Amino acid sequence: MVLPVGGGVGPVRTSASARVSLPCSPLAASAARRFVRAALADWAALEVPAADRVTDQVADEAILLVSELVTNAVVHAGTAVEVSCALDVSDREGEPPSLVVEVTDHHPTRVVRGDPPDADEPPEYAGGHGLRLVAEIAESWGTTYRRATKSVWFQMAVAPTGPAVAGGMGSAFMDAAAAVDAIDAMDAVNATAAGPDGGFGTGVVPEGLGPGGEGRKEGIEAVEIVAPAQGLVPVRRDPEWTQRGALAFLAEASDLLAGQFDEDMVTSLAGQLLVPRLADWCAIWLDSTSGPPRLARVWHASEGRIEGLRQVLEKEPPHVPTAVRGSAVEWPWPADPAAYGPGGAALACRLVAGGRALGTLLLGRAGLVRMPAEVVGLIEDFARRVALALASARRYTRQATISRVLQRGLLPSVIPRIPGVESAVVYEPTGEISAGGDFYDVFPAGDGRWCFVLGDVCGNGPEAAVVTGLVRPWLRLLAREGYGVGEVLDRLNQLLGEEAVEQAVEGAAEAVVAGVEAVGGPAGVVELVDGGLVGGAGLPAGGGVARFLSLLYGELEPLGDGLGVRCTLASAGHPLPLVLGPDGEVRTVAAPQILLGVVDDVSYESESFDLTPGETLLCVTDGVTEHRSGDRQFDDEDGLAAAFALCAGLSARQVAERVRRAVDEFAAEPPDDDLAMLVLKVL
Repeated sequence: MVLPVGGGVGPVRTSASARVSLPCSPLAASAARRFVRAALADWAALEVPAADRVTDQVADEAILLVSELVTNAVVHAGTAVEVSCALDVSDREGEPPSLVVEVTDHHPTRVVRGDPPDADEPPEYAGGHGLRLVAEIAESWGTTYRRATKSVWFQMAVAPTGPAVAGGMGSAFMDAAAAVDAIDAMDAVNATAAGPDGGFGTGVVPEGLGPGGEGRKEGIEAVEIVAPAQGLVPVRRDPEWTQRGALAFLAEASDLLAGQFDEDMVTSLAGQLLVPRLADWCAIWLDSTSGPPRLARVWHASEGRIEGLRQVLEKEPPHVPTAVRGSAVEWPWPADPAAYGPGGAALACRLVAGGRALGTLLLGRAGLVRMPAEVVGLIEDFARRVALALASARRYTRQATISRVLQRGLLPSVIPRIPGVESAVVYEPTGEISAGGDFYDVFPAGDGRWCFVLGDVCGNGPEAAVVTGLVRPWLRLLAREGYGVGEVLDRLNQLLGEEAVEQAVEGAAEAVVAGVEAVGGPAGVVELVDGGLVGGAGLPAGGGVARFLSLLYGELEPLGDGLGVRCTLASAGHPLPLVLGPDGEVRTVAAPQILLGVVDDVSYESESFDLTPGETLLCVTDGVTEHRSGDRQFDDEDGLAAAFALCAGLSARQVAERVRRAVDEFAAEPPDDDLAMLVLKVL
């Protein structure tokens, strides 16, 4: 097996590996699970080095992740997939062996950070729901883009030395031949899995399919809920165990559903939590404000029946009486055995949160006359958790949509091409549900002049968006009226002062001005340092701060005859721009000046210089320079200039990608501030 470059696994030698090709089919996920389980069982039987160290937990989690990744690839890439599995032993001293699994599809499109996704590529595939679980569970993982394929791999450490953990592969998993047939056998098992009392989580394990739970924890583990290993369902039915199992089930369900920001992801997790633990099949409809309910999720213990079940349910959606809110009611078992299997008991439950109905849950268990009362109560508790998760996801989606619409109005839809100059932009607000405080613009100003802007409002959210919405059109208007760079900033500063008409903003302005006038005063007041504000108690909080902003504004004029461009710019409280020469030399341009909107009677000065062919101008916001790793910032000891110096000879786009990558690699945590970057290179 060839590991992707940069996988973080280190020098390894493979003690065993296996690979399989799977067609683009709804059955690919179950086939991938069987493949991984069979490979692990084979290696254990053959006494492959380190195979006896693969515990139940590692195996279960690997099977869960490969199932999610294959499903993601089949649904979104729409191609055949290759799955490889390997046991690797690192050459590094003290590093334990690892299990490495890779899923490869034939959809090579790569979405580069900061670029819009490919028009033909589903937006969710750029991240993929499966990657969320991979990031939560795997020790390390990554994505590799090749010319004709895309691969996602993950690595899981196994027990390094000493006796294998109880319940390892040698004792708790089927042999390879039985594993290949397990998923088909479980179709029959699920039809009779409910015991005499109909309790959840009980089942009958066919002879020859492996032990019925020896060496495993009592109760329900999260990975067993989402992707239970075939043939490993506990058979205990005493009430005390059932109660503990119910509490564990609800606790794990709450953990998995909490924090999900996509309602389709919520329904997907809900279906996999229910089947086969509490039901043989289930379906979830989501209510719509402008149309009939949408069948969002269908799940069946036998994956081959999912599509048939969906077709039947689309014709027979449940209509639960309005008076029934959050309670599970018995529902007639549908008459189509091809999709549902033999007769049984079915329940329908409205999903209600905050007094508002969001959808309907329908589920069934074969072979029962009715669902036991304790199971009905458990399903109602579970449905309430699903409803709360759906409500949170819908609120998040609404806020994110509003933010995206607002952001589109605050930023240029396209960056125009400047004659003789190559440009690139990186723009990354910190959150999806609030408009960023950073903004940029590039526009023609007439007479061959081109203007560029990079700004950072002192605040975020709606307050920052209001300032951005005012500043961009003002800048364009002033520039096209023929004002010079310094004059534009002077007038913009006056306009910001005049806009502070509300009492709260007026009070905030007075506090900041008082702090500026008290330079060197008592601790906590605002001070001016290199043209920027540094302060504590003197700087007002909340919406009042949003009227102040740092701004880098400049104009470009062609010099003619291929000599480059004349650049005139001014920095108002903004990180100073850098110029990179073809020889790798970096210099700083412009001088620091005070933030806009702080002092009324201030005059801004501009600086002019020539950018010759091959030279590159880099402009960034403080989300780049002040990105922190511990007590260090990215630009400490001229870190930005050092990273920029390594970009000699690169295009504007490559420079932007290289610097952005340097910011990423500087700290383990992502930037906690909006980040914007503008690169201009003279051709």
